[in-house]
Order: sequence, then structure tokens, then C-alpha cells
Amino acid sequence: MREEKKHKQKAEKKIIGRRELVSFPDLNIEEIEAKIDTGAYTSAIHCSDIHEELRPNGTKVICLDLLDPSHPQYNHKKLEFAAYDLREIKSSIGEKQERYVIRTKIKFFDEVIEAEFSLSDRSDMKYPVLIGRKLLKGRFIVDVSRKNLAQKFKKKQNPK
Repeated sequence: MREEKKHKQKAEKKIIGRRELVSFPDLNIEEIEAKIDTGAYTSAIHCSDIHEELRPNGTKVICLDLLDPSHPQYNHKKLEFAAYDLREIKSSIGEKQERYVIRTKIKFFDEVIEAEFSLSDRSDMKYPVLIGRKLLKGRFIVDVSRKNLAQKFKKKQNPK
């Protein structure tokens, strides 16, 4: 019985490509391009002007400027979060950096997942969102020869 259950869980994983269009429902962001990176542990969102502000009621919030030149409606979109952490994260070149980390919902296919995202300046990177293996684990299998499978799934589910 246990083997059947394990097999069933493995069969439920969705196949995604090396790049996917994802949405962030809580941030009102639709179809932003993300790079799937099994070498990265934590997922990341490209932004700038990341800073803490103290509100009149005494609470601290993290403020940022979302950057995505390929989507004018998201480029320089101002966001703020009351819940966040400051953590040490290893960069793609192996150096440790302190980064703010937020939790938000991301949508792949028809599945909405709450996940952590580090906030970083990815201006030297091609994609504004990076999806790491912490989010992928147990949910997805990556086929590096394909891309935008979630978008193709969406079109198939909602034919016009």
C-alpha cells in the first residue's frame, strides 16, 4: 500500500520547462517570465530600492521597486510587505549576502503555492524571477528541453 501511495505522489508531479510564465496573485502580477534553476535553493524576485520604513504606528515594512523592463505594467511597481525576514543567502557566484525574504503566492498551471522569495537586484540577469529547488521539490520535474509548459496548459484549459 505504501509503495502505491509513493508512486501516486510521484505521478502527480507536473513537468515544467527551463523557463515558465508565472503569476503572483497577491501582488497583482500576471505572466512574468521566470527561470527555473535547480542549482538555486531559494527563489528570487528582481527589484531595487529595497529598504525598511517605519510607519507612524511603529511597525516596520519593507519597501521595494519591482523591475521588469519586458513588462511595462510591472516595471517600477512599488510594493511593500509587513512580514519579512533578513537572511544570509549564497549568491550564484558563491558569496554570502544578506537579503530580505518575503512570502507570497505564486501560480503555476492551476496551482497556487505560497513560497519564499529573496529580494535582490538581478539587473545583470536575463529573467526577473528565479525559481529555486525549495519551491520545486516534491511538486515539479524540470524538462530543460522545454519551456512555457504552464502557459501551454492554461491555453489548453481555456480554449477561445
